[in-house]
Amino acid sequence: WVVGLSFIAMAAWMLVPDRLDDDEMPRASQRGAFAATLILFFIAEMGDKTQIATAGLAARFDTAAVAVVAGSTLGMLIANVPVVWLGDRYAPRIPFAVVRAASAALFALLGVATLLW
Repeated sequence: WVVGLSFIAMAAWMLVPDRLDDDEMPRASQRGAFAATLILFFIAEMGDKTQIATAGLAARFDTAAVAVVAGSTLGMLIANVPVVWLGDRYAPRIPFAVVRAASAALFALLGVATLLW
């Protein structure tokens, strides 16, 4: 029931738009999508499963540690660069009110489904 109520609370929170004053704009976003993503991705990914898996694989295949780290980095770049590019290009065209409403409806649906089952 805690998870179900958490989903419903998240649905309500999704309906509240973010507020950010122009003078509070993060510095990285003024330099563009690449710099903002580079900084935030570095902070968000510190100690995540990908880094732990990379460290484990590098320890397991110690003669190929550089190849393991390069492969992990390349894989993350292949997965994320197109998303950042497309997001930077198409974000002004996305109706965020619709996205907010759809995500709130999805969270509410998941909350109700969790409570019922």
